Amino acid sequence: MSPRLEGLLLPSIADVSVLSLDVSHEAIRIDVCSTAAGAACPDCGSESTRVHSSYLRFPADVPSGGRLVVLQVRVRRFFCPESSCARRTFAEQMPGLTRRHSRWTERLRSTLAAVGLALAGRAGARMARAFGVSISRSAVLRLLDALPEPEVPAPRVVGVDEYATRKGRVYGTVLVDIETRRPVDLLPDREASSLAAWLAKRPGIEVVCRDRAPFFAEGATAGAPQATQVADRWHLWHNLGEAAERAVARHRQCLRVLVPDREVKAEPPAPLEEKADSPWRSERFANRIRARHATVHVRGPSPSGRRPDEAEVADARTDGRSSSWAARSAAVRRGATAGSWSVTAGTGPCPSGRRIVVTAEVSQTGEHC
Repeated sequence: MSPRLEGLLLPSIADVSVLSLDVSHEAIRIDVCSTAAGAACPDCGSESTRVHSSYLRFPADVPSGGRLVVLQVRVRRFFCPESSCARRTFAEQMPGLTRRHSRWTERLRSTLAAVGLALAGRAGARMARAFGVSISRSAVLRLLDALPEPEVPAPRVVGVDEYATRKGRVYGTVLVDIETRRPVDLLPDREASSLAAWLAKRPGIEVVCRDRAPFFAEGATAGAPQATQVADRWHLWHNLGEAAERAVARHRQCLRVLVPDREVKAEPPAPLEEKADSPWRSERFANRIRARHATVHVRGPSPSGRRPDEAEVADARTDGRSSSWAARSAAVRRGATAGSWSVTAGTGPCPSGRRIVVTAEVSQTGEHC
């Protein structure tokens, strides 16, 4: 292959030669080998040129043009020249291209780490699948854990506050760069000695912004005597609110004299509205039953004891009432005044939920009114 193609496919990687390039509809396969004469042992660092064997590795690379890119790397295994070294053989690594026990190239590894830093595990895995790399959210998080700690410059204005790992039981100290609004460090406790030791290692701190806890005041005074201690805005507003609340509670009697309590008259309860959909709960139905009962008792027994005719019984049945109920109503309408009536309870339907069986004992003593 020409050096121009090697510089296009594998830029900034030295001692690497592209042997062949195979392009298909799904993937691009690049055959690569190292041109270095030897390699260094990872344990003792001794250089070796004595080849033990070789094998193929297939690390995945950054996709190109919607196709997967897979490298076919010919890796050589060398003998370690140092007899005292515990490692007898070792495999060569191509700086900037491969690393031990990795299935990705360094270029793809850094790309996935950048995606994980921006989107975290689950969303980062979905984004990686969108551009053709299959990875789980756990693998994204492992990439983030493997990243080195970034170099954080010493803050000029540091904020000190506490945080809870177990609320009410275990507390620690969080230190924040006030100018960048980013956390700088976490201390496992909130002791004055821990804060003083941390501040003493950073003499460039000019302002310590803290709450009014006594252990933070002692730690800031001992660790950074040159720094100015100020209270943060949240604690100022919080303390002001508590002071105002205590002042109002202390002068509550004065407020009652200025604004007397108004007597609130209890309003009478509103009458319950009758439900029109259920006639059994209506007062009108109860009044109608009482009126019929009073009419029967005022007119007295029927003199003839005549039973109602079939037409009256049919009219009563169409209204949903029993024949016995119709018999009593017909007798009341005719004004019967003779005879004796006995009423017994039955088991049929009627407006009150009980069946009234009326038995007439006829004594013909008079005529109809």
